[in-house]
Amino acid sequence: MWKTQRSTVKGYFLAGGQMVWWPVGASLFASNVGSGHFIGLAGSGAASGIAATAYEWNGMFCVLVLAWLFLPIYIAAGVTTMPEYLQRRFGGKRIQIFLAILYLFIYIFTKISVDMYAGALFIQQALHWDLYIAVAGLLAITAVYTVSGGLAAVIYTDALQTLIMLIGAVSLMVFSFIEVGGLEGLQAKYFGAIPSIRQENSSCGLPRPDAFHIFRDPVSSDLPWPGVLVGMTIPSLWYWCTDQVIVQRSLAAKNLSHAKGGSLMTSYLKILPLFMMVMPGMISRVLFPDLVACADPDVCQKICGNPSGCSDIAYPKLVLELLPVGLRGLMMSVMIAALMSSLTSIFNSSSTIFTMDLWKHLRPRCSEWELMVVGRVFVLLLTVVSILWIPLVQAGQGGQLFIYIQSISSYLQPPVAVVFILGCFWRRANEKGAFWGLLLGLLLGAVRLVLDFIYPEPRCGQPDTRPGVVRHMHYLYFSMVLGATTGLTVLLVSLATEPPAPEQIRRLTWFTRGDAPAGQEAAAAAAAAAGPSPAKEQLELSPAPESSPEPSKAVFPDQL
Repeated sequence: MWKTQRSTVKGYFLAGGQMVWWPVGASLFASNVGSGHFIGLAGSGAASGIAATAYEWNGMFCVLVLAWLFLPIYIAAGVTTMPEYLQRRFGGKRIQIFLAILYLFIYIFTKISVDMYAGALFIQQALHWDLYIAVAGLLAITAVYTVSGGLAAVIYTDALQTLIMLIGAVSLMVFSFIEVGGLEGLQAKYFGAIPSIRQENSSCGLPRPDAFHIFRDPVSSDLPWPGVLVGMTIPSLWYWCTDQVIVQRSLAAKNLSHAKGGSLMTSYLKILPLFMMVMPGMISRVLFPDLVACADPDVCQKICGNPSGCSDIAYPKLVLELLPVGLRGLMMSVMIAALMSSLTSIFNSSSTIFTMDLWKHLRPRCSEWELMVVGRVFVLLLTVVSILWIPLVQAGQGGQLFIYIQSISSYLQPPVAVVFILGCFWRRANEKGAFWGLLLGLLLGAVRLVLDFIYPEPRCGQPDTRPGVVRHMHYLYFSMVLGATTGLTVLLVSLATEPPAPEQIRRLTWFTRGDAPAGQEAAAAAAAAAGPSPAKEQLELSPAPESSPEPSKAVFPDQL
């Protein structure tokens, strides 16, 4: 930790750019898989089968897209945060500030609140502690070492906690499969996991007939296959290729080869959630059908305090009922590790965005010391806001936590993903196109989000009185429409207005990432006027290799 110069902005926020591939890969996986994954994926497995795995397997490919396509652009640009990249690419301040504030909202809605609720649900089920005492204690410990250590502390902690998570989750997986009689036993018994108290002559409480299918009916199913292939990929690209939490870990790698190695490691690890989380959730339904699969609102209210359903208690129930005492303690530490790991990542990245994108805009002449203090104070402020948010998460949580996360992601993230993709791979995209595309996309997403909260999904057996746009358009299809609308707006407005200036393209797109920096270009022009020199020839003939030991010094100018 001391070697990463955490007293400098680059050392604190990017771990000094000295990380090798395996802590980067472990940190990417640990940042992604928090308590929300354990609770949410197991809950979705219990409620509807293996389809939720599609989100994980989609991420396998998107994390590789980050390392092979997006990261070379970010490294060439020499940026610390994603809104900073858009500001350099499109110019102006409005997109950077707009996005910095949006990112902080997305973190509170879909990450901090969800992980806290999931972790608290687990601790409440296990220890019967008061929800707020458990979360406040966890947040306090998490904030302390994020504030004191910077990104290096976060990445090394992530690597250790990934190991704990894998050992604990694999142990529970083995116990679960032994209890149910292996994969064949699960397939045979899952369809018989029906609660004893349910409405007769209805489908309430019955397992889905397509429970063991990932690709499901495009019209009537809970996860239609065109939405899985296209609609799911757009928010997934936002998450893996443009989200500050993920990209910051990759930028901390020593060089591009180590960043690619880290992404490959994460991609392999993403195979595991089906076996470690989704299938154990299905096994939990087989073992405890009256609790996990409850179908009567009054019964569900008594069991877990949520009349919509209790599928989210599937994983905690397995831990408490199946594991011996020692392993139960290990799994408690796994869940707390997952919660802390996810929260440290978000706290660190949120403080980076606030400090570099908002505070520096308010006080452009502030010192490095002031930036460090502001970053640390903001983490403490975020902790307080997060604790105050818990009652809203409790009140607004639907039947499946994982579906809550994915639906909100499908409403807020596609416009940002499309603007990043066009900014990186289309030179003609300009600031006006990007701004109006973002504004229209996020306006449509916000309208759908509000409609979802005003007209919640009816419980099983109740008539569906929601407006047609909410009832008939699945959130993954809405994600496709949102992405297409944003892309078309950026395209038309960019073509109708002036092209971007040369400095907004140089080293900032896939096709111009190898251009010489502005200073070098001017020097080269002066040298050309004076006649050829050996140094110039050497510069042209010696492109730096990808695996150069220190790209920030040898290949790319350090912008910090």
